[in-house]
Amino acid sequence: MTKIQVLPPEEARKIAAGEVIDRPAALVREFMDNAIDAGCSLVEVSIEGGGIIRTEVSDDGEGMAKEDLELCWLTHATSKIRSLDDLKIAETLGFRGEALAAASAVSHLEILTSQNGREAWKLDVGPGEKSPPLLEQSLRSRGTSVRALGLFDTIPARKRFLKREGSEAASCKAIFNDKAMAFPSLGFRFMQDGTLKTFLSPASSLKERFSQIVISGNEASFLHEIAASGTGFSAVIVVGGPEIFRNDKRQQYIFANGRRIQDYSLTQALEYGVQGWFPNGTHPVGAVFVDIDPALADFNIHPAKREVRFAAPGSIHHAITSALRDFCHHRNLSTAPTDENTGREFHFDTFAANNESSRMAMEALLSKPPEFVSFRTGWAAEGSPPYADQQGNPGTAKTGSIRYLGRLFDLFILAQKEDRLFIIDQHAAHERILYDRFLNSPIPKQELLVSIPFTVESSEDDSFLKTRQTDLEKLGIEITEGDGEWLIEALPADWRLNDEKTVQAILELKDAGEDIAERWAATLSCHGAIKDGDYLDPASALAFAEEALMLPVHLCPHGRPIYFELSRENLLKAVKRI
Repeated sequence: MTKIQVLPPEEARKIAAGEVIDRPAALVREFMDNAIDAGCSLVEVSIEGGGIIRTEVSDDGEGMAKEDLELCWLTHATSKIRSLDDLKIAETLGFRGEALAAASAVSHLEILTSQNGREAWKLDVGPGEKSPPLLEQSLRSRGTSVRALGLFDTIPARKRFLKREGSEAASCKAIFNDKAMAFPSLGFRFMQDGTLKTFLSPASSLKERFSQIVISGNEASFLHEIAASGTGFSAVIVVGGPEIFRNDKRQQYIFANGRRIQDYSLTQALEYGVQGWFPNGTHPVGAVFVDIDPALADFNIHPAKREVRFAAPGSIHHAITSALRDFCHHRNLSTAPTDENTGREFHFDTFAANNESSRMAMEALLSKPPEFVSFRTGWAAEGSPPYADQQGNPGTAKTGSIRYLGRLFDLFILAQKEDRLFIIDQHAAHERILYDRFLNSPIPKQELLVSIPFTVESSEDDSFLKTRQTDLEKLGIEITEGDGEWLIEALPADWRLNDEKTVQAILELKDAGEDIAERWAATLSCHGAIKDGDYLDPASALAFAEEALMLPVHLCPHGRPIYFELSRENLLKAVKRI
């Protein structure tokens, strides 16, 4: 007896169906795709028992004729494509004819449909059924309802791996939200065990729909909608400002032609685009909606279409990061540091208005006789006084004045300008100063007396070094290849990391995409900035404070504020003088 056996068609069909329908949420996904493709204005999803007992999706779309209903449940029966070439230009959410066939293989399937709201037909087909399904006349308004009953009842091995009803229901709701988010002009309803859980009326924009689903309360006012485009594609980016940061990426979404996809590069683009505007270790809330020519993307590489292969992913990545960076920059420039709109003002009435020791400490600080010095401009190379030029000559005095009050905790510079106190983080401020300089002028490099040899562990790293060698040289990094290893011949002036960390820092640039200069500038500024506890003499600290307060962006490259601001009025309120 031979070891290799050809499976019976029905068994093979059930196994193949499991690649498309692995849980109730997959039924919701596939049925909603068909409903949206049918040109509906309202989609209703109804589940029972987490979708295991019943999953039903109804729409008011174009419906099907009796002849189409008889065929729609068969394997690879589809109205979307006629040949393999059509896969390259398919613009619908569903196109391979797998969904209804897969559902009928693993559940009892009922479809009720009408094209005119008068004549309707109902199809009833059980799992594994070989004979023609039952077809009978019925009543229904225009549109289609698709119902799957008893998921995996005939495949116990698969049913055992389903989660609790509550978990499966949550997965169904997540898919519902994904579909609704990408189609704001449609209305959506979600019913669970006979109870209406969600109703989304049509929204005027992607931003409005995003706020309906993801953001609640006052946070919606901090959402922004940004456009980006390139050859063969356009994108809309909905992103929250730094006022609504998160500690993880769970509220980040990527869509391509209406499908929620998993794409590390585009998630990375969302992060890189706002880099330097969010506190360290936090992440933005947002979604990227890419609309691309189907000929430039392959949606056929995953059974559930969760992944897409783009013809030119780098150009999409660059368009998104550039649009976000431009928006953040101009938003910052148009936002003056006032009490109303920056959040940098320190309000004692919410922090220490009733704290006697805090009031006394601050009063003592401000009553200290200040050292008054005309502030200076210019910043020297690392190791020289910041009020000297590159040759060590004193900088030119500027009109205007600032009072240097002292330093706090060997980290903060305290300065008074007019009626405001500024508490400046010397490391964060220096990072931003250096970051701006590295981006706006050539990075000086120094030849190494002894080259640093290293080998790479992946072809991806090797390809990065080969293709970006010229770009790295512009960043002050000179590398050569020979005898199966790489050599670092030159590095930016005053580079301080050891060999191992140097190689690691260079290889990490491969994840920066088109934003390699910005990533390297952030790395250089972080390592080159003065550290906590570094001493600054009064004149240097004063010059430092003046330059920090003149920066157009008041955040370090990692998103931390570079200073804290307190007005005289708020201080007087805090100590109950007004």
